[in-house]
Amino acid sequence: MSTTAEATIDEICVVACAEAFRGDGELLCNPIGTVPIVGGRLARAAFEPNMVYTDAVSVLAANDFPVGDPDAPKVVESWVPYRTIFDIVWSGKRHVMMGASQIDQWGNQNIAAIGDFRQPKAQLLGLRGAPGNLINHPTSYWVPNHSTRSFVASVDVVSGPGYDRMRELGAPGNRFHEVRRVVSNLGVFDFRTDDNRMRIASVHPGVTLDQVVEATAFELAGTDDVAETRLPTDEELRLIREVIDPGGARKAEFR
Repeated sequence: MSTTAEATIDEICVVACAEAFRGDGELLCNPIGTVPIVGGRLARAAFEPNMVYTDAVSVLAANDFPVGDPDAPKVVESWVPYRTIFDIVWSGKRHVMMGASQIDQWGNQNIAAIGDFRQPKAQLLGLRGAPGNLINHPTSYWVPNHSTRSFVASVDVVSGPGYDRMRELGAPGNRFHEVRRVVSNLGVFDFRTDDNRMRIASVHPGVTLDQVVEATAFELAGTDDVAETRLPTDEELRLIREVIDPGGARKAEFR
């Protein structure tokens, strides 16, 4: 394994995002955003070779190709125009990793607006595809700036519903709901608790539990026994630095 000195925080987060896709087999890996995209491509290149991967535009590609290079050669397995994505979403054969401007202890996600939705302080992306994602297939989140402004007691607008709201919805509407993983610049989180409340799965090397707790506006589960996020292997570092993101685009999300 590599040492903390060799792996930078952006690479550790990329590997944490990649791990969210472990075991997905032939599901469509659909990460959104630079770090999730690098993580998704790493997952297939390193340990999930049967995973289907979109180029985020219109095709499923069979080869490893770098981010940020529209002219990079692609071995095209299939054409997937935007309308086809909905068929994949509704079939449940997709795992998306999205961003979250706000997220709460039940996994409710907000990318729509900050403040009262009738007169918000800031207009964001809108609901986009978040409701359909959470109804139909596994969803994970990437939050590059972990603070009490992003990990909030209650989201201002629910774009992607969390476990509390899906419990209220009940069957059959909640049967495919799963918030698989939340990765931030401080740690990795999941909902593997009896009541599906957010739990600390691991903290990144160099990050303390106190830092995570201080940056979170609600009580986290799992604080009694916290693991450390695994480091990239030498091969994973090579793939990240030389094959998938040789230009270092991933670093732009880190201060």
